Amino acid sequence: MKQDWQSLSLKEQIAQMIVVRASGHLFDHQIRYPAWEANNQQLQTWLTELNLGGVILLGGSSVELQARSQQLQSWANIPLFIAADIEEGIGQRFPGGTWFPPPMALSRIYELDPALAKQYAYQMGEITAQEALTVGINWLLAPVVDVNNNPDNPAINIRAFGDRPEVVGDLTTAFIRGAKSQAVLTTAKHFPGHGDTSTDSHLDLPALHHAEPRLAAVELPPFQQAISAGVDSVMTAHLLIPIWDELPVTLSHKIVTQILRQRLNFSGLVVTDALIMGGITQYADPKTVAVMAVQAGTDILLMPDDPEVAIAAIYDGVQTGKIKESRIKESLSRIWQSKQQLFDTSIEHTELSSDRAKSIVISMLKKSLQYSQTKVTAERINGRNLIVVDDVLNMAYLDLNSPAITIPQKYNYQRQLVDCHTLDCILLDERPTL
Repeated sequence: MKQDWQSLSLKEQIAQMIVVRASGHLFDHQIRYPAWEANNQQLQTWLTELNLGGVILLGGSSVELQARSQQLQSWANIPLFIAADIEEGIGQRFPGGTWFPPPMALSRIYELDPALAKQYAYQMGEITAQEALTVGINWLLAPVVDVNNNPDNPAINIRAFGDRPEVVGDLTTAFIRGAKSQAVLTTAKHFPGHGDTSTDSHLDLPALHHAEPRLAAVELPPFQQAISAGVDSVMTAHLLIPIWDELPVTLSHKIVTQILRQRLNFSGLVVTDALIMGGITQYADPKTVAVMAVQAGTDILLMPDDPEVAIAAIYDGVQTGKIKESRIKESLSRIWQSKQQLFDTSIEHTELSSDRAKSIVISMLKKSLQYSQTKVTAERINGRNLIVVDDVLNMAYLDLNSPAITIPQKYNYQRQLVDCHTLDCILLDERPTL
């Protein structure tokens, strides 16, 4: 990148700290989440006139995403971060790419063969990064570095690499090294550890009531290993840690600056978790959250409800002395360094879902099942088979031809929709239809 960030106006510098949600589809009528995803006219205005720093994408096939990412970059005056939550590979979010098993599958393999598990984690990071670059994604919001030692955790669960810090540390380090063989950014999330919670931060603000020795022994070591492995960014969790601060992590200068930056010696990008999540929106209004996140030491604000409101609030914070202008310049320096790392490197495109990638996925699945202690029985049990899904109309993994649907139907079990409060459910009735 030849342009110097210091030539930007203060508002343009602040805008570089904003990453907004966008649809991976090309056309407005395909937008799935209009409350979060702006239409193309609005998005183009934000990127062109405000000079936003980047977008996070969801939706669209891998092939469609190639055109979409090129379109978005063409609208921007400054090359964009294009991010995605692809913890299980491109195919997890964008059909057509490789979709790996959940990270927790590698934990079982690790128990009997740590070297093999680390090899798989490295390959998972490598292939995910290669395919991401092919479709235009340059920032992996992965891996999950949380130690999922709470079986009631609704937010992390099988997204984690395990329930012990040494397992999580080894496997996330291998993933990061694999991904960093390519010109992409990696992310350790959700700092300082969202694994031992029973509250979903998408809905409310969880709390970790552990003492310092416990945090130092369980939650922090995997993040320390990720930092040592050269992870490019760290995502803050929307949670409370009373022993450290009365503020949520995302808004805490003590946790973001004093602990993450100074104690753990992290010099890369600090990015918030999505700012439209209930865990943070219930704490304060969007203007206050934006200002406090920057005061805490954050470089990137992910998915603020309205980027123009966030930029204006931070700008006013600088003008009134709540935020030092040097604080903005610190973030811009890190953002520019990261973008130079991405855009001053040539990219070699790779095949999506290559034979090698498919072979590795099959091998991982077989090995994780081989080591599983779960016994599958074909015996018929009286009762109901309840499949809970986020959206009954939008499930890439569960269509009408899926075995979970076709096998019960073969025995004359019929689908029923039932009330699952805020979730959609498919209920396979226990009684065959005669």
